[in-house]
Amino acid sequence: MLLSLLRSGNVDPIGVIMYILSTLLTIFLVLPLHECAHALVASRLGDDTAKRQGRITLNPLVHIDYVGAALLLLIGFGWAKPVPINPRNFKNPKAGMAISALAGPMSNLLAAIAAGLLQNGLLALCVNGVLPYGSVADHIFLFFKFLISVNISLAVFNFIPVPPLDGSKILMAFLPNKAIYWIEQRQQMISMILMIVILMGGLNGILSIADNFYNIISWLTALPFSWAF
Repeated sequence: MLLSLLRSGNVDPIGVIMYILSTLLTIFLVLPLHECAHALVASRLGDDTAKRQGRITLNPLVHIDYVGAALLLLIGFGWAKPVPINPRNFKNPKAGMAISALAGPMSNLLAAIAAGLLQNGLLALCVNGVLPYGSVADHIFLFFKFLISVNISLAVFNFIPVPPLDGSKILMAFLPNKAIYWIEQRQQMISMILMIVILMGGLNGILSIADNFYNIISWLTALPFSWAF
């Protein structure tokens, strides 16, 4: 978090620069992928609301929420502009909404796997799987490492079954209408509680789970290149 870095007694300029660059990568690459996936799948299932608003695109300017982007930079937690979805346009509203919601985090997991394969492919091309420190290849490796990490973190976070996160929309596909109505009536309050939990340190638990997924994906994507290590 930028504020934490700046408040620390000994500010590391390189660390601050790397944090800013990584956050910008999240805003301009990772979040647009997530939102574009929502819009694309919803359109394929029959709801063209997002398509008519030009949301089926990786152009970050279409998806960026400036308040969410600023908070992501300052405190490490933020958001993009939500993709509008009208479940009444789906043949099966519950299933359509759940699948459209699932598309976001799944796109991030697939992106993490792709980055992992590229990362391990890069290692396989090096002598004994070792990258020269400070080399161009080393910087590319770190880029892939961050890409894997941030995509996994975003996917894990969005799988939490709490409004307004994607996990809540997936959960609602299995709940009776009465329970869905109860949740929708209290969505604003639940969202505020989620924000408070995150600000009080709940994000650390999410990142711990994400680290476990990172290790799993790193191991899986290294298997095709095991001959080189």
